[in-house]
Amino acid sequence: MRLGHRLAGRTFAGFYSSDLKRAAETAQLIGQSLGVEPTPMTELREIYLGQWEGLRTEDLAAGFPEAWASWTEEPDWDLVPGGEGAVAFEARVGATIDALFRRHTQGDVLVVTHGGVIQIALHHVVGRPGRGIFPFRIQNASVSVLERRNGRVVVSGVNDIGHLEVGPPAAPEIG
Repeated sequence: MRLGHRLAGRTFAGFYSSDLKRAAETAQLIGQSLGVEPTPMTELREIYLGQWEGLRTEDLAAGFPEAWASWTEEPDWDLVPGGEGAVAFEARVGATIDALFRRHTQGDVLVVTHGGVIQIALHHVVGRPGRGIFPFRIQNASVSVLERRNGRVVVSGVNDIGHLEVGPPAAPEIG
């Protein structure tokens, strides 16, 4: 795994992961490269989508036409029937990020989680609510970095996928 190789040889003061399958499996693979086990945390789970959980956009449009139409006009977690909601999601992620920074006052901490959680963490640091609108591109296995500087937390990297890129792009075929 390329991300594991990129992080190999680094020492982390803490290593945490969402306990949901995909993130937990990724964290286990990274942990094998590092020789450490991640600590699973339910607080690092992706937002709970209630009645929309596991559905494709076609299913949402057919099964929840009014809510889906509103979502496509202006995304907002509070439109999701039975979902976690924006305030609860943002509070959960913000409290978790703050707790990790309090717990680890020195050293680097590795967190393996989901795109929505990363989006909210980035919003939390810059002091802006997410409301379901995600302006950052977060790809699978990318690296985003929150850093403490002079008593403040700053965003020092977002969606770094340099470890996933393999060589220069292929030249277009002529013919």
